[in-house]
Amino acid sequence: MFGSSFLDSLMKSMNAVRPPLLVIVGFVIVFPTAKLQAQSVQPGPGPTPVLVELFTSEGCSSCPPADAVLEKLDTQPFPNMQIIALSEHVDYWNHDGWTDPYSSHANTERQDAYGRLFNLESVYTPQMIVDGTKEFVGNDPKQTQKVFEQAAAEVKVPVRITNVRLENGVIHAHIDVDAPSNHTKGDVDFVVALNQAESQVLKGENAGHRLTHVAVLRSFSKVGKLDPGHAFSQDVSVRLENARDSDLRVIAFVQKSGMGRVLGAAMEKLTPKSVTSPHEFEPQSSLARASLR
Repeated sequence: MFGSSFLDSLMKSMNAVRPPLLVIVGFVIVFPTAKLQAQSVQPGPGPTPVLVELFTSEGCSSCPPADAVLEKLDTQPFPNMQIIALSEHVDYWNHDGWTDPYSSHANTERQDAYGRLFNLESVYTPQMIVDGTKEFVGNDPKQTQKVFEQAAAEVKVPVRITNVRLENGVIHAHIDVDAPSNHTKGDVDFVVALNQAESQVLKGENAGHRLTHVAVLRSFSKVGKLDPGHAFSQDVSVRLENARDSDLRVIAFVQKSGMGRVLGAAMEKLTPKSVTSPHEFEPQSSLARASLR
């Protein structure tokens, strides 16, 4: 389906020199308060949304090639799929001299849950998980191609994100999910992620290297349940503590309860439209709220 050109492109992306994006040396750079509106990247009726989770760490020397694979996938190389990338930095590498500024113990717990689902003796990095059903070493492009060929054939429940905006550190959005045709129940999850980020690593296995990332998870909220025969429609609000980044995306996906198959997903990117005074907008009450991780 994808041919040798896709594999060649992935291999080149692993070794490419990538341009500077957002430099972080032990701290997160934030931007002034801004009101943002969403730039839709929702697919048309044709492309199938595929959620790709990469469990990674800046302290792991095997992870940069996998980060490069995810970066390539985020460019949407498949005409029949919309890749919804998500980089989830774990914290169990932080003891090795470098503390990953994007790491979170909650990400480690999510990976542990997948480990139990797949009956793994131990979790590892880099680990790539596609639609909650297939896991493999994230720096193996041949395995990536095989899994995506299978994912493209899956029928998904339509998910839509609308009315997305960032006001004074609070992201607001509306999520709609069509009623599933089968009897499967699912959790509706809402994620806020950085589009791009970069670190100059000073210690650990990647000392001296500048690492770039895409779709870096910063907030994860469970916002509701999808019941058989019933559609889901809800406003959500998430406060991002100590961050007002304009370079954000939001992701909504439905996952079978108990860390099962991803039933549907959608993603929207935000772009800054104007800078607002803190007094111009008051944060609305939230139906779902999560702290920046």
